Amino acid sequence: MAAAKGCCARILLTGAPGVGKTTICKKVNEALMKNSISTQGFYTEEVRNDQKAGRIGFDIVTLTGERSPLARLKEEGKKQNGPSVGKYLVDLKSFESLAMSSLQFHHDSVPSSVVIVDEIGKMELFSRLFSQAVSDLFESKTPCILATVPIAKQRAIPFVERLKERKDVVLIEVTRTNRSSIADEVLQLISSAICRKVT
Repeated sequence: MAAAKGCCARILLTGAPGVGKTTICKKVNEALMKNSISTQGFYTEEVRNDQKAGRIGFDIVTLTGERSPLARLKEEGKKQNGPSVGKYLVDLKSFESLAMSSLQFHHDSVPSSVVIVDEIGKMELFSRLFSQAVSDLFESKTPCILATVPIAKQRAIPFVERLKERKDVVLIEVTRTNRSSIADEVLQLISSAICRKVT
């Protein structure tokens, strides 16, 4: 589905965990930077411990390279306060500090051409500040938004479902079959929205 020329593009990538949504966002950002198109936002990355040979949590990483914890494994036998998803404890203060700064200046000032939000998921949406910032972002004059959302399972996330139902949203499901072509598809949508070719 193509966006009309000069229209704001609201692109949501969905798909199973580990299918490559973050990789696509990184490829898109690299192409935009190469073409001197302004971007801002953040990615979510896994944190792994070689000694434990497994995932110990998630970090938020801004497009400028700043990093801060989003969630870490709960410590066994220790009472820990705060929101959690499965075996992970969410560090709301750390997340909000970096996420909010990475999304600021998009609303009333001159916006970046593209804002990347990876991801809008259950962990992130424990933050009311973040959910409000995302709502404001989608209503703003920001030319393009590229965001990732989890694929709906047995229990859908109401906030995410409302975003997916917006008439101005292009929803793309990333699979192992199509993931190699999605970055180019997204760049075409962005090119149409900002009336500028991205190579």
